[in-house]
Amino acid sequence: MIKPKRLLSLLLRFIAFGTTLAAVILMATSHEKGTFFAVSYEAKYTDTPAFKYFVIANAIVTVYGFLVLFLPPGSPIWRLVLALDLVFIMLLISSISAAMAIAQVGKNGNPRAAWLPVCGQVAKFCNQVTGALVAGFIALITYIILLLYSIYNFLNPLFEKA
Repeated sequence: MIKPKRLLSLLLRFIAFGTTLAAVILMATSHEKGTFFAVSYEAKYTDTPAFKYFVIANAIVTVYGFLVLFLPPGSPIWRLVLALDLVFIMLLISSISAAMAIAQVGKNGNPRAAWLPVCGQVAKFCNQVTGALVAGFIALITYIILLLYSIYNFLNPLFEKA
């Protein structure tokens, strides 16, 4: 029978894996053709380096999350997982921040730089990007909870002996 601590950890890791995978799929499949004053264009995630970075970062975290699901409990590798969770949290934060900045410009434009908003012309694309960002935020929050839970489990035996 699985211990409740292990079950909670597996559940959180599965949620984190699923949300990063969803973020990758949503962003990677986001594309739409639009027209603006008789000029036809296609909006896709590969047009923006920040969106590419978001996809790559979430793909890396997805692979990591999948591999960690199969680690045996009680393995000394879990100490490394604790440190890697922190590294991947920082990777998620940076990729979400970059993608969010570009998404904000796409939605609202920037009048001072004469950048027009594009979400009015390519609403499906913008909705998929928003969904990917929401999935990324859920993954980030899940990884933060996992990190705090892992730190608690790691330090708790040290305080019980004192």
